[in-house]
Amino acid sequence: MQQELKDNPDDHSSDVMVSHIDLLLNYSNRFYNRQFLTRKTVNNDLLTKLEQILTDYFHTETAGHKALPTVAFIAKELNLSPNYLSDLLRNTTGQNAQQYIQNHLVEKAKGLLATANCSISEVAYQLGFEYPQSFNKLFKKSTGQTPLAYRQSFK
Repeated sequence: MQQELKDNPDDHSSDVMVSHIDLLLNYSNRFYNRQFLTRKTVNNDLLTKLEQILTDYFHTETAGHKALPTVAFIAKELNLSPNYLSDLLRNTTGQNAQQYIQNHLVEKAKGLLATANCSISEVAYQLGFEYPQSFNKLFKKSTGQTPLAYRQSFK
């Protein structure tokens, strides 16, 4: 690229430079995305570890006193960057890390709403929500019904 600038100081040199950089970025992107295809067994192991981390997170005695699990927390536990974790999940499951965690939360909430005798607010606090309204909003967005309507469908 230095040679191009040095030997051809015309108006088209910048276009040629941009084309070279674009090509380099395309190769880099291809290399980055290829790893998700060639490392499927490793990725499946990471998914298994991710599920275990989320399960453990909600089964500890202090789960009700914790905040919601974050992408940064999960990524740290897996020794990955948050962006890499999201890319990995998007390529493997079609969801980014935040969506994956939220779906896990909703599934856990469904189990609690179907079996526990506690209030909707208590379920929200038990899962780590600071405000029950946030729990209601996420649950309704994910399932199309409120937590109360979901619970009443079992009666």
